[in-house]
Amino acid sequence: MKILWLVFLPALGYQCLAIVASLRQILRKKPSRQFQPGVSVLKPVRGIDPEMLAALRSQVVQDYPSYEVLFGVHDEHDASLPEIRKLQEELPTHAIRVIVGHESGLNGKVGILKGLARHARYPVWVVNDSDIRVTPGYLNEVVAPLEDPQIGVVTCLYRARPHALPAVWEALGIATDFMPSTLVAPLVGVREFGLGSTLAFRAQDLQQAGGFTALEDYLADDYQLARRITLLGKRALLSTYVVETSLGDITWRGVWDHQLRWGRTIRMSKGGGYAGLPITHAGLWILIALLLQLWWVAAVLAVLRSLMALLTGWFVLRSRVALGLFPLSLLWDLYAFAVWVASYRSNLVRWRNRALRVAPDGRIESTGAETSSDDSARH
Repeated sequence: MKILWLVFLPALGYQCLAIVASLRQILRKKPSRQFQPGVSVLKPVRGIDPEMLAALRSQVVQDYPSYEVLFGVHDEHDASLPEIRKLQEELPTHAIRVIVGHESGLNGKVGILKGLARHARYPVWVVNDSDIRVTPGYLNEVVAPLEDPQIGVVTCLYRARPHALPAVWEALGIATDFMPSTLVAPLVGVREFGLGSTLAFRAQDLQQAGGFTALEDYLADDYQLARRITLLGKRALLSTYVVETSLGDITWRGVWDHQLRWGRTIRMSKGGGYAGLPITHAGLWILIALLLQLWWVAAVLAVLRSLMALLTGWFVLRSRVALGLFPLSLLWDLYAFAVWVASYRSNLVRWRNRALRVAPDGRIESTGAETSSDDSARH
């Protein structure tokens, strides 16, 4: 029993820490808009995502004095290219450029980014995923913190907009599990965090850190970018801005595969730190406490977990899914624990219909044809 307390106490402590981190984020002030350097938005795009055209348009229509948006596609046959051309026709006065082609590297996204970087004109770069949707004040808010020379990269929390019932389940997990862990990271001294939802940084800093070439063989390129810039002695900062992404998985298997890919990617990026992840799964420890008839432990954990899910999911992220379903975060924890266990079965993931085998340091070792194995994951 005493051994179990060594787990129950950290589990309680994590929930309290996540509540503090959420309150801290809620109370933060937005940065001043006085710092407005020229910005190049680099957008690698592949295929069609749910509501993609609206998301791409939101990146172009910004209340910002000097910026450009560079869209990169793998080749002329990419399904997204006609949509981007339509956007150019719709907004002829905006600085939109399309770069077709990619450069070397096992990570296809980074291969496109390398090409975009050669055409970027401005000193500050913003990179985000193709399905990220924002408001006109986005660039002002994410770029302003770079006025501080000690801040090397700015990243953003995100809320997910689901388009099917299985995606609702995943959106709940993102809002009440993954995003709280992101909020906690800087409080416990983690420096090298960065999310594909947004990475804003100085081009000079990335070049000093080895450029996109240094990332070309890694699966978690967003994490590696932030890590390498922080190794220059600079800080990663979590923005006050929350972006929105779309979740289009329409099957439960698709959600499982997506979560499994994330789990394996994080495990191979974070190393030993990933082994302690179940401490954050309060629902697991509530179940164990109930089985041991430790009613008050289960009750306290349930209250703290539900409060944390509501604070992060609604008051930080404004996720309607989290607002309506936050009590189910206790069940999500059991699901997340199952993903954690499964993530140790293999180093094989599936990303954009390619099977990738990843080394313990996060490098892509080999690529192959699409596989239907249980040990794969879809984007």
